[in-house]
Amino acid sequence: MPESRSLVEVAYAEPERQLILGLALQPGMTVRQAIERSGILAHFPDIDLDACKVGIFAKATTLEAEVQPGDRVEIYRPLIADPKEARKRRTAKHKP
Repeated sequence: MPESRSLVEVAYAEPERQLILGLALQPGMTVRQAIERSGILAHFPDIDLDACKVGIFAKATTLEAEVQPGDRVEIYRPLIADPKEARKRRTAKHKP
């Protein structure tokens, strides 16, 4: 079994379920390769990598970025509503 330092994780979450899968880091592995090799796309077939945003430890990155030992690659779902607009609507509801 590879040492934990040479592993990376790939994470994706939906409202009903979340999944984090680990895999061995290969030299020069990109974010896209980590996602594809992790098998997470088989669990969530609706993921469109070319349309989703991705990150490493909550910091936005690209699919071509190189993954480092111990990284957690995250796949983000598209936003349903603009957070600023949603906040304005909630605030307006509470005004007299």
